[in-house]
Amino acid sequence: MTSTQELKEVIKDTLENRGVLGQIKARIRAEVYNSLDDTSDSKPPLSNENMMINELIREYLEFNKYKYTASVLVSESGQPKQPLDRAFLAEELNVEEDRNSTQV
Repeated sequence: MTSTQELKEVIKDTLENRGVLGQIKARIRAEVYNSLDDTSDSKPPLSNENMMINELIREYLEFNKYKYTASVLVSESGQPKQPLDRAFLAEELNVEEDRNSTQV
């Protein structure tokens, strides 16, 4: 019969191997941040330049499946919950997209 400690280690290893443990930790961090977020502390207005930079960072985070990190960025920065259209971003940043870059 295995000990409780061995069972904990097996469960931890299994969750790590599946990538679930990191997601759980990220979700806990996001929830802790949200519970500590002081809504009485007003944030400065979001400039267009910062909105574009934040949107590029969000796209990177979501592409790499860092969804909880992206949700904290949106919450903390005041970025709109709905992502900006990629075609709009490309036009605003004067980026020419081709067949390869549209998949990234």
